[in-house]
Amino acid sequence: MVTNPQDLCDSRQTPEANVRRSYGVFITGYYKDNSRVWKQDFNIMASRGKSETSKLKQNMEEQLDRLMQQLQDLEECREDLDEEEYEETKKETLEQLEEFNESLKKIMTGDMTLVDELGGMQLAIQAAISQAFKTPEVIRLFAKKQPGQLRTRLAEMDRDVMVGKMSRDVHTQQKMEILTALRKLGEKLTPEDDTFLAENATATLSQFEKVTANLGSEDKIMALASSGVKTQA
Repeated sequence: MVTNPQDLCDSRQTPEANVRRSYGVFITGYYKDNSRVWKQDFNIMASRGKSETSKLKQNMEEQLDRLMQQLQDLEECREDLDEEEYEETKKETLEQLEEFNESLKKIMTGDMTLVDELGGMQLAIQAAISQAFKTPEVIRLFAKKQPGQLRTRLAEMDRDVMVGKMSRDVHTQQKMEILTALRKLGEKLTPEDDTFLAENATATLSQFEKVTANLGSEDKIMALASSGVKTQA
């Protein structure tokens, strides 16, 4: 049975000298195992037609949750991994996201009901693949169209940075992601928020904003899915 990466993180104090270097191997195996599971689930669900739209949406959200948890576990274990192991494992997870995105694109083609239901997830996955967004929990809330929870997280972050529990750099990065997600979800931002976005925009995030500007129709969402988001150096 493949080991959960979080279990590996919990065992950091083990005395065996080779355990730390084994993390990447176990995490990679765990990711690949989960990839096989969601592919099987996806193929089963995609074959059942429109009558299963609600169940299909739930299934897709569960698969995305798995991938976001993998990214989160990887970040939590980062100090216990060699840089090469970390980068390789992250690359494999992003490749799984790309495969997931391709499968999502195929079932959305020509079905406006699914475009309406899963369009937000499509944008969130693109944000993750392009690495415009790097915070798994923000990506998850974006995909599930949860503006209220995104605002709650932002308020908690504002408090944390004021009392020194979060660094300014991390706060800025995650606030940019949250405000961008809120804008994409049609939420009204304050003038202060708009100024913050303009002053702190990165090349990758700006490109994501540009490519996904005014998305809403099936044709535009599918055009994005087909072309992908190109990142800038």
